[in-house]
Amino acid sequence: MYVVKKETEANARIEYAPQQMAIPNKGHAGKSRVWHFPGDTACPDSAPDRQSRILRKIITFKTRIPHTQPLPIIMKKIVTLIIITLFISGFCYGQNSYVYSKPEDLGDGWKTNDLRSQNVDTTLIYKLFSQLNDRENKINSVLLVRGDQLIIEEYLNGQVLDQKHDLRSATKSIISILSGIAIDKGFIESVNDPISKYLKSPIPQKNIDERKEKITIKHLLTMSSGLDCNDWNKRSKGQEDKVYKKKDWLQYILDLPMVNDPGTVSNYCSMGVVLLAEIISQASGMTIDKFAEQYLFNPLDIDNVSWGHTSAKEIIPSGKRLYMTSRDMAKIGQLILNKGKWNGKQIVSEKWIEESTTPKTKITGIDYGYLWWNIPFKVNEKIFISKAALGNGGQYIMIFPELDMVAVFTGGAYNSQEDKLPFAIMKDIFLPTFTSGK
Repeated sequence: MYVVKKETEANARIEYAPQQMAIPNKGHAGKSRVWHFPGDTACPDSAPDRQSRILRKIITFKTRIPHTQPLPIIMKKIVTLIIITLFISGFCYGQNSYVYSKPEDLGDGWKTNDLRSQNVDTTLIYKLFSQLNDRENKINSVLLVRGDQLIIEEYLNGQVLDQKHDLRSATKSIISILSGIAIDKGFIESVNDPISKYLKSPIPQKNIDERKEKITIKHLLTMSSGLDCNDWNKRSKGQEDKVYKKKDWLQYILDLPMVNDPGTVSNYCSMGVVLLAEIISQASGMTIDKFAEQYLFNPLDIDNVSWGHTSAKEIIPSGKRLYMTSRDMAKIGQLILNKGKWNGKQIVSEKWIEESTTPKTKITGIDYGYLWWNIPFKVNEKIFISKAALGNGGQYIMIFPELDMVAVFTGGAYNSQEDKLPFAIMKDIFLPTFTSGK
């Protein structure tokens, strides 16, 4: 539970008992992290007591687990607190007024429309962007699509429309799409095929185990290979930061010991996705970037894209991450929403979209498909499921099939709990706005 420790009348401290809940923040195990939101000052005496109290709080969290865990159960309890502290409490005093502008029609395949055409109360949205423009935050862009039309497109903190963002782990969900295309095109026969059928080089040299012959493509897609690969366990030999230091990533991954039978336990394993990208590459005879360009990005009219990595070492193509603009990230979301179609053209099969975004396993108790998260949002006692691509720092593509909606966020809150703010914005701003009366 939360314990409020009064220090002065104008300053209270909220401390969360670490044995009850772990707040992810990579690299700060066991340490307190203090959030002090710049610009927060006490509301006038006439403001509601609750808002006055919230505004005077400095929030201290005890942290024990890696930030790379994208959305553990703790989100259910902290997300509302974040949004209230950052925004709702700020409504009690003046701020810069937000002026909405309809997204531009750039001839890039997007249809645009005016938010005010949606027949919804936009009050919360206007207040949101007033606060984002007025207060320090690490959100770089916010885009919202409804009915195949881009209706909100805002860039913050010096970001611009054609600027590419490091997608981090959101790249994994796009690798899932590329896997489906590889199957559609016949380069890969089935997700149930063993990876050894396509991965001819390298082959395991150490920790030889017959169970390695049973690892399938599906196991990589569901992060259940059984290899000792867990990004959220620093003792794991396959934890991504350890692998980054190795000369030959592929050989090192294949040489990891087995700790589970394939398909029995899902652990968040970035290196398994590197193997998957390499399988697509070897099966098709194309590097992953060229494969993506020909079969995914060109059909989506995406040309401002690149692949890279934060490591200073030379990285194999299959180990790199995507850098894309926010508009192009939204195209990926719309492709999922439209069951594999973009502007009437089938890019990846409807069967794959359904199969890949349907839960197959759980990671930290959250439903997980083929490299796609299923995130529940509770609004007015109703649950809305988002098919989501999630990346460190606040890179999110969220698809809400029931609402015909796609939301995109980019940000610079790397290895910080602040990268969860977009979930609060969805839960407390966008979803209530567009589900009123549903």
